[in-house]
Amino acid sequence: MHGNKAPIASYPVVKPDDLTRFDGFVMGFPTRYGRAPAQVSSFFDATGGLWMKGALVGKFATVFTSTASQHGGQETTALTTMPFFAHHGIIYVPIGFQNKELSDIATVGGGSAWGGGTVAGGDGALQPTSNDLAVAKGQGTFFAKVVGQYVKGAQ
Repeated sequence: MHGNKAPIASYPVVKPDDLTRFDGFVMGFPTRYGRAPAQVSSFFDATGGLWMKGALVGKFATVFTSTASQHGGQETTALTTMPFFAHHGIIYVPIGFQNKELSDIATVGGGSAWGGGTVAGGDGALQPTSNDLAVAKGQGTFFAKVVGQYVKGAQ
């Protein structure tokens, strides 16, 4: 695992209470043994006070992942976030197969109906493919559209 030893100072660190400020959030993380890493579970666990208040009910979420191999658990990683979202009343926005790149079997790539993804390789040496980037862009665009339509309609 070649992850950062410490947070990069120029990247903002999101705290659980920050989630209340957003209509929706896109979460991305690597896969560890077919699930989100312990740091993600720790973050989710720290939202108990928000759960008690119902502070995240009606918000939206989507996820993207990276794995060491093509069959390293991208779908199961997305699935392991569902109990967190369900308990909070957060609405999950999957991407389905609206991106043709998800059906391309000619190259090694990431992503699924649950969300975008990439294959990083066991040593982290691989970079996202053009297909991975197209799926990521499509996921972000679709997520923004869904959340925007909901928020506009709710007003």
